[in-house]
Amino acid sequence: MAVLVEIHFPMTGDDEWIDDVGDFMIDLEDEVGLEEFDDGEESGDTYIFFIAGANERTLLRAASRVATREGVPAGAFAMVTDTNAPRVGMGRRVELPVR
Repeated sequence: MAVLVEIHFPMTGDDEWIDDVGDFMIDLEDEVGLEEFDDGEESGDTYIFFIAGANERTLLRAASRVATREGVPAGAFAMVTDTNAPRVGMGRRVELPVR
């Protein structure tokens, strides 16, 4: 079991930002040593990215960087959970960006 941070974005009808965030996640993997835990997925009216492989503070700072990228929809938040969580959205909610 390891710390997992889910980054939740509201879907706005314009999904061009999703590929940009996916590319940025690859850069973050190299830069801060995290890993994209699973492929991003649409769930209801949100799109979720999953990151793990680092401590909670590092993951939340990375999530903040993702949430503040130009072109992504406002209103992102993170869920701090673990890699063994039985379903998406379980855990502690953290508003982004984290200061």
